[in-house]
Amino acid sequence: MVLSLSSHNVIQYLQDAGLCSSEDGASGESELPDRSKNSNLLVNLADNRKLLVKQERSNNHDETSDELFNEWLFHQLLQQFPVIGNISAIASLLIHFDEENSILVRKYLSDYQDLRNFYQTTDIYADDIASAIGSTLAGLHRATFNSREYRDFMNAAPAGQFRYHFYNPAQGIESITPEIFGTVPTEALQFYTLYQRYESLESAIADLAYEWNPCCLTHNDLQLNNILVHSRWQQLDNCLVRLIDWKSCAWGDPAFDLGTLLASYLEIWLSSLVVDSTLEIEESLHLAVTPLEVLQPSILALIRGYLNAFPMILEYRRDLILRVVQFAGLGLIHQIQGKIKCRRNFDNADICKLQFAKNLLTIPEQGVITVFGISEAEILKPVAKVHKLPQPEREKQLVRLYYEKTRLRGC
Repeated sequence: MVLSLSSHNVIQYLQDAGLCSSEDGASGESELPDRSKNSNLLVNLADNRKLLVKQERSNNHDETSDELFNEWLFHQLLQQFPVIGNISAIASLLIHFDEENSILVRKYLSDYQDLRNFYQTTDIYADDIASAIGSTLAGLHRATFNSREYRDFMNAAPAGQFRYHFYNPAQGIESITPEIFGTVPTEALQFYTLYQRYESLESAIADLAYEWNPCCLTHNDLQLNNILVHSRWQQLDNCLVRLIDWKSCAWGDPAFDLGTLLASYLEIWLSSLVVDSTLEIEESLHLAVTPLEVLQPSILALIRGYLNAFPMILEYRRDLILRVVQFAGLGLIHQIQGKIKCRRNFDNADICKLQFAKNLLTIPEQGVITVFGISEAEILKPVAKVHKLPQPEREKQLVRLYYEKTRLRGC
């Protein structure tokens, strides 16, 4: 029988697992909110240490989705391959994994706060922080790029299970079935109506999924609340940020990580829109409480920090910037869907977000200028000065050796 943890028995569990003793004076356990279905318990120890205890709850079929196993697998990867484990910003915090009961214990970093909360409380969008995130992510992608050894390691599965292939996260909204009317309120059905109305949108997402090209280890859920920033980030030369919550990590496409992160920045702007029935969408976008212009320096520092640390990616993906912008649009659509599932509502602000996401997916060249404030060439220019980047091949001008209209000999 699976043990179910609560604030009443978590201390005893930690003592039985040898993670603390009665002398540690463990106390003050409290439950923390979680966006997923996991149960999170925070335990305070006498020496100012804190432990975060996660348990993955089973579904109606008494099965789990193996998210915590995946996070433990990433921990094992870092232990086995020090080249990655030495990247301080992604160093593992895990100290215990109980596969039978789906329980994971990690150190809790009291000196850090999640980046989303940091931005909300300080309204500071420092280039140093964004650049550190970009270079850290590039370090992970570069260290594992096209390495079969890392890919095979991440293909491991829990005992008695198999992984037939790596999951492609570049997916649109699932097919609409009659069951949706019992799970989604009437006002939120408008989202699915609008989504299905645009054939160009579905086509762009299908193309994005088709061209998804896994080549390195990716986080796959790199949102602002999965990034921690140190409370004294202005005084530190390194370890300004930490990337956490690796339950979705897998062998994937680096553009997806960057696009998901970009969508998280854009959400700050889009969630602050001034929306009114008398305003056009373009007016709402320009009247945001947090203007896009305030975020653009950080967004630009992020992508340039990434490219400076991993310029070789441009030899492999010359269209990286365009793909990142498209994945950002897809990330915004997933945000809307997640909100509907969680809060069960869809409002005018979400309509603006959907329209903006559609533009990023279907017109990425224009989206680059909108999001970054400059063109793709200008983004790459500082990188090109330091690193010799490949130039796109010009289309060869060939003389046609055929007739435009087919002719039959003798006619």
